Amino acid sequence: MDAETVHRRRWAILGVMSMSLVIVMLNNVTLNVALPELSKDLSADNSELQWILDAYALVFGGLLLTMGALGDRFGRKGALQIGLILVATASALTAMYASTSGEVIAARAVMGIGAALVMPATLSVVVVVFPLEERGKAVGIWAAMAGIGAPLGLLVGGWAVENYDWQMVFWINVPIIALALLLGLFLVPRSKDEQERPLDPIGAVLSIGALGSILYAIIEGPSLGWTSSEIVGVGVLGALLTVVFVRWERRVEHPMLPIEFFRSAGFSMGLIAIMLAFFVMFSFMFTQMLHFQLVRGHSALEAAVRFLPLPLGLMPAAANSDRLAARFGSNRVVATGLTLVTLGMLVFTTVTIDTSYPRLALIFALLGFGMGLTMAPSTTLVMDSIPTDKAGVGSATNDASREVGGALGIAIGGSVLNEYYQRSMTVPEGLEQFESVVVESFPAAMRIGGDLLSEGNMLGAQLIDSARLAFVDGMVASAWVAAVIALTNAILVFRYMPSRDLDTEEE
Repeated sequence: MDAETVHRRRWAILGVMSMSLVIVMLNNVTLNVALPELSKDLSADNSELQWILDAYALVFGGLLLTMGALGDRFGRKGALQIGLILVATASALTAMYASTSGEVIAARAVMGIGAALVMPATLSVVVVVFPLEERGKAVGIWAAMAGIGAPLGLLVGGWAVENYDWQMVFWINVPIIALALLLGLFLVPRSKDEQERPLDPIGAVLSIGALGSILYAIIEGPSLGWTSSEIVGVGVLGALLTVVFVRWERRVEHPMLPIEFFRSAGFSMGLIAIMLAFFVMFSFMFTQMLHFQLVRGHSALEAAVRFLPLPLGLMPAAANSDRLAARFGSNRVVATGLTLVTLGMLVFTTVTIDTSYPRLALIFALLGFGMGLTMAPSTTLVMDSIPTDKAGVGSATNDASREVGGALGIAIGGSVLNEYYQRSMTVPEGLEQFESVVVESFPAAMRIGGDLLSEGNMLGAQLIDSARLAFVDGMVASAWVAAVIALTNAILVFRYMPSRDLDTEEE
């Protein structure tokens, strides 16, 4: 495909990349809302349900750098197509044949391998296809798609479970992927590292071990206990492997991830801004699904619909942030976005059980707008800081920062929520026999309260009211943590992130 044809088709190519990216982000969260149905059908216990969710995230996050490097070396289009085929095949086979939780866990792991091939390829293709003067706009649209993937996933998952069954959560992938594959076959150009540098297998193994260990410790920390020997051991292993990885990459002639990239303030601060922004976003989304379903009594689909103001605020902000960055500087735009996120979280700390939804919707829209201003310029800075022949591994590093930030947000936000819920929870007199269970678990308290009410025991209503109040206390505490993280991020960005337009002027 000649350069002129590629340039003419660049926006259509961006559409295919966006479609492929959304599939990856959807699968991060769609299955969350299907767990109750899946648990009944497959007789899965809590540990198995946890692994059904975690298998995808662990494999996906752990393999990102390696798969990004393979895409650079052998071709990004091939990596994209193989990844999509893996996700579609695993999804279809699961929907048709899976009858045990082990089979679903294995399928989710295969989907994670496919996603690790797809996500770095999408951004690296965008960077290669678009000229520098249009790259900010294109990356802004890519970042918008990445940002709306999670809330859209909740909506799609809720619709599938409410109208069909848990298998539909997997079936949804197949027609979308088939369309992306067909369009990509004709539209997406082939690109790779033209210097054909040799691979770095030792660096790949170290990166998989480091990222996998760190993500495992973060994801499993809340359930196993942050001070448990397993979590501490795996966390220390992840830290040691990271140190060894960095030392190896500095020594080897052809490193998978050149460590000198991190000397660029744009690369490093872009990654930090993205990671902490996703911390806030995923922490907030995690608490709000519980809030809407268990405190306010909405179905999974009704809860997901109430997230819509967030992507509606995020999309226009991300898609147009390049103009603002060109005029005011990336650091100012990103810091403003993070300040809006901070403001949104501070307003959210005033929320009570009786707060009306329109007020919540405005908070969601404010958060979405702030996230849009944050993610797109940060991603552009990261990708502008590296050579195009390393676009795949640069994109993978960007994606890994999102995964780590999101996992940290859910883990720490959930831990803070649980801690304050347990402190605030008071068990009504006469229900002492349930104390250990209801203090430990908010869903269990709501379930037991509902069972008691159905039996005509009015203590159930008192238990539900007490649990709801305690949950809101925990939710507000989690929002305070998110606000502090967002504000810290804003200060760091304003002080240390470079401004692309000012740098260009200096040149």
